[in-house]
Amino acid sequence: MLRKLDRGRGLLSVVDFTQSSVDVTQWGLTFDQVMGQIHGIHHRGNRDTGTISTGMQVFRDAYSLVGWGWLWAPTGWPILKPIFDRFYVWFARNRLRLTGRKDECADGRCMIKP
Repeated sequence: MLRKLDRGRGLLSVVDFTQSSVDVTQWGLTFDQVMGQIHGIHHRGNRDTGTISTGMQVFRDAYSLVGWGWLWAPTGWPILKPIFDRFYVWFARNRLRLTGRKDECADGRCMIKP
């Protein structure tokens, strides 16, 4: 959906690290970290700023970037933010099962080591 909202403007890029050969260590991250929760790598123009956001903040940032920040704004309000942030941590842990993709990682490629 974010790709569609971007409308080819190149404001954001979405990478599926389970299907990609992208080396996440270039940002100081491990595969287990990016599999544990969503990460956003911030850029200005063609320059990597080195700023990384995680969890719900990635969605807030991404939707703001494509002009739909108002939709996610309530998730950042002081009273609601901790609730949404905790919910996201739970969702991230269970996302494959909840979205019907539990067999997607059957080969162990996207398993997080205990």
